[in-house]
Amino acid sequence: MSLQSFRAKQIFKWLHREGCRSFDEMTDLSKQLRKDLNDNFFIPSCEIEKKFVSSIDGTVKYLFRLYDGEFIESVIMKYKYGYTICVSSQVGCKMGCTFCASTLAGFKRNLTSGEIESQIHIAQQDLNIRISHIVMMGIGEPLDNYDNVLGFLENVNNENGLNIGMRNITVSTCGIVDKIYDLMERDLQLTLTVSLHAPNDNIRSKTMPINKRYPIDQLMKACRDYADKTGRRVSFEYTLIKGVNDSEENAKELADRLKGSLSHVNLIPVNDVAERGNMRSTHESVLKFCNMLKSNGINATIRRTLGADINASCGQLRAVRLSEES
Repeated sequence: MSLQSFRAKQIFKWLHREGCRSFDEMTDLSKQLRKDLNDNFFIPSCEIEKKFVSSIDGTVKYLFRLYDGEFIESVIMKYKYGYTICVSSQVGCKMGCTFCASTLAGFKRNLTSGEIESQIHIAQQDLNIRISHIVMMGIGEPLDNYDNVLGFLENVNNENGLNIGMRNITVSTCGIVDKIYDLMERDLQLTLTVSLHAPNDNIRSKTMPINKRYPIDQLMKACRDYADKTGRRVSFEYTLIKGVNDSEENAKELADRLKGSLSHVNLIPVNDVAERGNMRSTHESVLKFCNMLKSNGINATIRRTLGADINASCGQLRAVRLSEES
């Protein structure tokens, strides 16, 4: 369909600034154009299937139904600086990490750029808020859906759309090295977060199958190169699992591996996922691990748990909902 540039800009604003879910809502377009759009295209938005609000901290978790009946999840968190949304990038996940609920119900498909963005619009409209920060840590591996994620980033950053600055966007990856290098060359100035979760290949390969394809030395080199090229600190997610990766020796090995790099470690006590059987590290062990990193010159923090009473970690609601249908 051929359109004048100003018409295309109008449609873009309706889709990406207003988050409209129907061409009929685009009231400054002619009826004929709206009919033509309806005849040739559709808007793949999300619908709220279930909504949970934490009585502890106000965190909101959505189970969204997609146009084809699949399910994804998003979480809205309130901080001093405003609202952050954690969005999903795939329906399910292929990566098979042993501590994560996202892979439990299997991988189905990639989300389109519009479906990723729709999670933001639906949440904003439902809660009557403005979301200022985005975290791509929901269901799925963002760099495994690379082209659609790039399209999403471009659209939400556009001044005619949500106009969210790249420095307010975090993209998480389990460590797809070639895509990290591609992202590095684009120099988008977003925050790259790497799900590390182990100080060596032995532990990481047992808990994260991706490590067999991209061993930890290769991944860490990519992270150092990324930080050197972009000037942006790489954040490392480290989920602490009792008896697996939470000893002081593990902390010392991790500190030695990260020494001299522009990095930050975010320590996360493992979520209780019944099907996984992992045990959460004790509070004492978490503190010891964190202090060991700090005493060796590594910037580290312990992630504050949000939405604990609503199972706010992604993947759990989808798995439960699909089990109800089976």
